[in-house]
Amino acid sequence: MKGLFLTHCGQVRNHNEDAGGIFENKSTQPIAVIADGMGGHQAGDVASMLAVDKIKNKWEETEQIENAEDIKHWFQNIIREANTQIFQKAQENKQLEGMGTTLVAAAIIRNSLIIAHIGDSRLYMARGDQIEQLTEDHSFVNELVKRGEITEGDAEVHPYKNYIIRALGTDAEVDTDVKILTWQAGDRLLLCSDGLSDKMNQTELAQLITADKEMNEIGQQLIDLANQRGGEDNISLILMAHDGSDSEAGEPA
Repeated sequence: MKGLFLTHCGQVRNHNEDAGGIFENKSTQPIAVIADGMGGHQAGDVASMLAVDKIKNKWEETEQIENAEDIKHWFQNIIREANTQIFQKAQENKQLEGMGTTLVAAAIIRNSLIIAHIGDSRLYMARGDQIEQLTEDHSFVNELVKRGEITEGDAEVHPYKNYIIRALGTDAEVDTDVKILTWQAGDRLLLCSDGLSDKMNQTELAQLITADKEMNEIGQQLIDLANQRGGEDNISLILMAHDGSDSEAGEPA
């Protein structure tokens, strides 16, 4: 398994409220996480770092996990703990009041991909020359699309397109979408904050992600393109590729 994490402040903001990374447990099983913080007085970066650090620290303490269902439950428990931690910290400090963060995370075990998701950060999978968005935005405009009140084209230019209806840390309890999918040789993943996904459509993403180029070059092209198109938000991404080996899944290579 190959992996890459990149983040950039963008062209407008003077600080980065995104956080993320790729981490391994004691059996070298990988987990990828991106969090896009929100809140005034730089509280967003506090929320995103708390979420990522919670997952990172717990995962690195974990022994090999044998099946995907166990990781699904692990995600649910850790994200619940992270939500409580962020929410309580915001209650204790007026400067952090209202802070929260999106979260998209993916763990890989053998031929299974386990995804956890809150908010509008996204995960895409490229298989062959096709790409599919595997997460559903927890946003106001997506609810309008689902109800048939606006089209997907309308959603792209809607004034409230970035209004999130579910985030980590903004309420005492939070619902997390967790699902299990297959992971096979040749698959490529893109996890990203909306600073990237707002700047290009799915066709463009498919062309870039599936290009016959080194992962570092693909990642930098994505960052550069988002910046060229305005870069109004922080831009973060993780690329992961299944190279055909089993070593990333905790099994001997």
